[in-house]
Amino acid sequence: MTPGGELPSLTVPITRTLVIAGAIASRDYQDVHHDVEAARAKGTPDIFMNILTTNGLVGRYVTDYVTGHSGMKAVLRKVSIRLGVPSYPGDVLVLTGRILSVNERTSVNEHAPATERTIEISVVGTNRLGRHVTGRVVVDGHPLRSHPLRPRTSP
Repeated sequence: MTPGGELPSLTVPITRTLVIAGAIASRDYQDVHHDVEAARAKGTPDIFMNILTTNGLVGRYVTDYVTGHSGMKAVLRKVSIRLGVPSYPGDVLVLTGRILSVNERTSVNEHAPATERTIEISVVGTNRLGRHVTGRVVVDGHPLRSHPLRPRTSP
C-alpha cells in the first residue's frame, strides 16, 4: 500500500431491508428510515438510509481492503464522513477510495519485532443522484499474530 493508490470499488445494492435493518440496528427510529408514508409526508419520495448505516459501510469497505491487501488486522481509529444526496431503496452505492498516507512503525511483542501501520484513506460513495458520502478513514494495521484485541492462546 502506497499513498496515491486506488482501492477497488465496492458496489452495494441499497435494499429496503438494508435501510430498515441499518436504522433499527443503530437504534435510529426516525420514521423516514422505515415508514414510506411518513417519509413521503415529509417531502421525500421513499425511506432513505441513515448516516450510521453509511458509516458502517464505509468502515467495512476500508477495513476489508486493508486486511485483504496487507495481511494485517485493520482497526478503525477515526471515521469522518459527510453525507450528500440520500440513498433510497433501489439505488446502488459505489464506494471508491484512495490511500492518502501510510506510516509504518516497529513494535516489539513477546515473539519478535512486528511492523504496524497507520493508514489514512479518502472515501467517496456515489449513487444515481450524485455523491452520497465523502470522508476520510484512519485505520491501524496490526500483524494478525499480535493484534491487541486477539486473545492469547496457551502453547
